[in-house]
Order: sequence, then structure tokens, then C-alpha cells
Amino acid sequence: MQYVIAYDFGTTGVKTCLFEIDTDIHLLNSSYAGYGLFVLPDGGAEQDADEWWNAMCTTTKDLMSKSGLSEDLISGISFCSQMQGMVLVDKEGNALRRPMSYMDQRAGEVMKKTEGRGICVSGVNVIKLIKSLIRTKAASTSVKDPLWKYKWVEANEPDIFSKVHKWLDVKEYLICRCTGEFVMTRDSAYATFLYDSRKNKCCWSDALLKMYGVRKEHMPKIIDCTDRAGTLTKKAAEELGLKEGTPVFGGGGDATLIGVGAGCTKVGETHIYSGTSGWVTTIIDKQKVDIVNMIAGIVGADRDKYNYFAEMETAGKCFEWVKDHLALDEIGIYLEKKSVSESEEHIFMSLYDYLTDTVSKIEPGAGGVIFTPWLHGNRCPFEDPNAAGMFFNIKLETGKTEMIRAVLEGICYHLRWMLETQEKKIKTAKTIRFVGGGALSSFTCQILADITGRTIETVEDTQDVGAVGAGLLVAVGTGSIPDLSVAKRMIKVENTYIPNEKNKAIYDKNYEVFKQLHKCNRKNFAMLNR
Repeated sequence: MQYVIAYDFGTTGVKTCLFEIDTDIHLLNSSYAGYGLFVLPDGGAEQDADEWWNAMCTTTKDLMSKSGLSEDLISGISFCSQMQGMVLVDKEGNALRRPMSYMDQRAGEVMKKTEGRGICVSGVNVIKLIKSLIRTKAASTSVKDPLWKYKWVEANEPDIFSKVHKWLDVKEYLICRCTGEFVMTRDSAYATFLYDSRKNKCCWSDALLKMYGVRKEHMPKIIDCTDRAGTLTKKAAEELGLKEGTPVFGGGGDATLIGVGAGCTKVGETHIYSGTSGWVTTIIDKQKVDIVNMIAGIVGADRDKYNYFAEMETAGKCFEWVKDHLALDEIGIYLEKKSVSESEEHIFMSLYDYLTDTVSKIEPGAGGVIFTPWLHGNRCPFEDPNAAGMFFNIKLETGKTEMIRAVLEGICYHLRWMLETQEKKIKTAKTIRFVGGGALSSFTCQILADITGRTIETVEDTQDVGAVGAGLLVAVGTGSIPDLSVAKRMIKVENTYIPNEKNKAIYDKNYEVFKQLHKCNRKNFAMLNR
């Protein structure tokens, strides 16, 4: 038996979890703290590195205090974090500017100058595209990719760029602050699209670095997700309230570890995640890419397997928008009636339950109203930073509850679209694990089953599956479990949802309209939002 701490760094906060690992993995306690996301008018999206660290320190001390566990018993710490951030640091590991979030999309002109010349496919110069596909089985086709953040800083902030020692991602910055080591796990390295993923290579690609003008000295050492990155320094240990010398493991990005925490680690297994963002991922043993539909077989936690990954920018974030802007009167009434003594996170989930219970009284199909969940652009199956959300087919009899239900259905329509797009290249699972905040609602789980026509399973601690995955990496790194193939037997199914064919027939009609809405409005989005 061992005790591990896993940090789940999301877009708006960190959930710090204490796990007991034996024949299964059990969540003993957790602590949550939020931090800011600065959305700028020029398309920028930034965070504060000190806010990340302060949240990590606060939650660690709170967790250890609540658990009553001695710091000597912690066998290791690890991370699950948002990916494709940009943290530029100096030789001491200090952040030189506010980190750029994966949501940052201000580098459009920089990308266009580099990629928009000659013959292009999906906005990428065909010669560069071929070189990248050979080495990575993917390519940087989105303005939100970290490569373009790096080039944006180079072009727009030369004074800062001149001081750069290393380019790190979110958890890599935190590892550096814990250990003083400059490392990057293979999954984060792959997400830069500068990593040669061929089995005889697995290193930074000199050809791609040269092609994009990225300095090799800026790239950190690459390690495996289960590797020990270092140990806690005296200073870091004091600030965290842990023991100096505690092992710190590489961990992984959320796209890497949420599937592990869902128990999907074997070829052919599929999971769907709905948190701030959303995705569909299927495990494959050979890298594949669908450049037209923006799906890639990305490097995961297991060296011999890949995650065939399709992402949407805003999933649960759409429901947060509903809470803030569409349902304020209902929430005001709710809060007046209920004495709330919970954390901010628990308040939100109670409100989520309240709202889903309210809209469950509306018939499937939301009265013909369709919502597009593209509140911050979209990636798959189309890349369009100008795409936006809209309610389509509102009539005099349309009420707020129909609109709220349409938001839930719109998220699930888009998840189905990505699932069916994956089917063009691979075979996805008939039974799908559904995880993340969206999976906490049995109502949403049933909608997803009905819309996709697949059996949906949920697991225990569904909101913490990223942290569960990070905890299992520590177990592999310390040798207490052999590898990640045992994950499924260590993670229990909580509920199963079977598709209702009657409801699916209603959803199928709306889904066909949903798929046409972007094509019909692409030019309109560009006119309004470019």
C-alpha cells in the first residue's frame, strides 16, 4: 500500500488529491483552489504562474491537514494538467511573462506569414505539412498550438524572448518549481509538433526545429510520464508542507491521463470527456492522422500506444455560460431557498443538478431548438477560431428551459460528430466510458447514450479521473504496479446507460441540421469575428 498526491491543474483551478493505492486506487481526500484566466481583446488568453504555485501550496497544506497523514508516508507526487500552454522561463526557472493558455489565439498573423505561402492544405504549406507528417504523424494546423505562441513572443516581445532559457508547458513549469529540473514529458513534447515520434527516434526533431526557426537550446530534456523528474527541493518542500526529497514524477497532460483514469488503456477502448473542453479518444497501436478533420494519434503515457484524439474547445464551459448568463433568475431563487455551506466547486455542481433537473421536464429535441457549442472557436472536425455559439430555430413558444436543454444536447451532438469522424479511420468502442464534470449528471449521460446510440459507462470519482491517472503513474514509477494495462481492473464502473431508440430517432433529425450549421455560417462568423 502507498500514498500519493496528484495535482489536477485545469483551466480555472487545481484539485489536489490524496490517493491510497493497493489492489485498487482510492481517493482519500482532496482540496480545491481557483486561479484566474485573463482573456484579452486581441485573442490572448493568459494565466499567472505564481497563482498556480500558490494554489498548489495552499491545497497541499490543506490536504495534509485534513488527512492527518505524516509527510513521511507520501511516496511521490505527480501531475495531470491542461496542455499546450506556453511558459517561457529564465535560467532560474522564473516565468518571464504570464503563461499563455492553450486557448490563446492571437498568433494568427504570425502563423499566416509562416504557413500561408504556396500550396496549402488545411491552412498549412504543403511542403512543411509533408515534412511534419513524416516525423510526427501530425502537424501544427491551429493558431492555438504552442509553436505559434512561441513565434508570437519572438515577433512581438523581443526583449522577453532574448531572456528565454527554456520553453515549458504547465506541469513542466510546476515540476521545475518543485525540483529545479527543466524537463518535458513525451506527451507534452509531442503537443509542440516538434517531436519526432517515430519509434527509432522519440526525440526533438532537428529538421522541424530548423524549419520553424525554433532554437534547440530552448527545448528541455524529454522524459517518460512515469519517470522520476527529480525530488522536492528544501524551499519547495517548505512551501508545500511536504518532506524534502519526496520524489516528483513526470505526470501527463489531461488528454493523456483522463483516459488512464477512466480505465481506457487498451487498444480499441474509447472514452469521452466533458469538462471545460471536451474530446473523444480511442486507443490505437499505430499512429494515424486525419489532417482534414483535425484528428491525430497523439503520444500517450504508454510508449507502445497512442490516443486517437478529437477535441472541442468548449463543452462544460457552455453550461457554465448558461449558469452565468441564461439562468441567473433560477439560480437566484435556488440560492435563496438553499443554505449553501459548500465550496465554490460543490455549489456549481449543485446548481448543475438543479438546472438539469429543471430541463429534464422538456421533451428530447428541445422543441426543435439547436445550440452550437463553439463559444471559443472550434478544432474538430473543423478548425475555425471564428466559429461561435448560436441558438437556431427559436420560435414564439420557445422558453428558457428549451434553450438550456438545447445547450446540453448541442454538446452531445458535437461529441457524436467527433466520434463518427473517428470512425472514418479507426473502429471505436461500442461501450464508451464517459468522464468529467458532465458525467456527474445521469440526465446528461442518458442524453449522450441516446444521441450517440452507444452504451455509456461512468466510473467512481469521475471528476477526478485525471488525478487518478497521475496517481497510477506514480504507482508504475515506484514499481508497485507493473504497467498501465491493469488500470481497468483498478477502476470501478458506477453506472451504465443504454440508448433509448425512440429518443435517438428525434435526435437524429436535429443532428443532421446541427452538422450543416457551421458550413452555412462560416462566412458569417468570419465577417463578424475576424
